[in-house]
Amino acid sequence: MDYVLFILAIVVVIIGFIGDIIPGIPGTPVSYLALLLLHWTDRISYSPQFLVIMGLICAVITVLDYVVPVWGTKKFGGTKAGVRGSTIGLIISLLVLPMLGIVIGPFGIIGILAGPFVGAYIGETMSGTPDDRAWRSAFGSFIGFLTGTFMKIVYTLVVGFYVVKDIIVAIF
Repeated sequence: MDYVLFILAIVVVIIGFIGDIIPGIPGTPVSYLALLLLHWTDRISYSPQFLVIMGLICAVITVLDYVVPVWGTKKFGGTKAGVRGSTIGLIISLLVLPMLGIVIGPFGIIGILAGPFVGAYIGETMSGTPDDRAWRSAFGSFIGFLTGTFMKIVYTLVVGFYVVKDIIVAIF
C-alpha cells in the first residue's frame, strides 16, 4: 500500500504544479495533499509541527494568490475591469493556444505570460480607461499574476523536493 501512496503523492505533486499555472485547479492545496499522503504511509512520518507549518504556508499562499494580482493592478492605477480582463486573458490563452496546437515551446509560455497582460489592457480600455493608464494597469496585473504564480510554484517545488527525497529514503 505504501508504494501506491508513493506513486499517488508524485502524481498529486505534478497535478499541483499544473494547477499552479492553470486557473481552476488549486495547485498549492493539491501539492500539500502529497505530504499528507506520504504521512499516511508506514515508512514516512512527518511531525505535526511540520504539517501545520506547511499547511499554514499553503493557506497564506492560496489567499495571497487572490490578493496580489488585485493589489498589483490597483498599485499601478488599475480597476476591477483590469483584474477581470487579466483572468479572462489567461483563460483564453490556455484554451486557444492548445486548440492551435501551440502547447509546448516558447509560444505556449509566451501565451500564458501575455494572456493576463493583454486581457488586463483590453479590460481597462473597454471600461473607458485612458490608454496610458490601461498600459500601467496591464503591467501591474501582469506583475501581480507573476508574483502569485511564482509563490505557488516555489511552494510546490519545496513540497516536491520533500516528496521525492522522502520516497527515495523510504525505498532505499
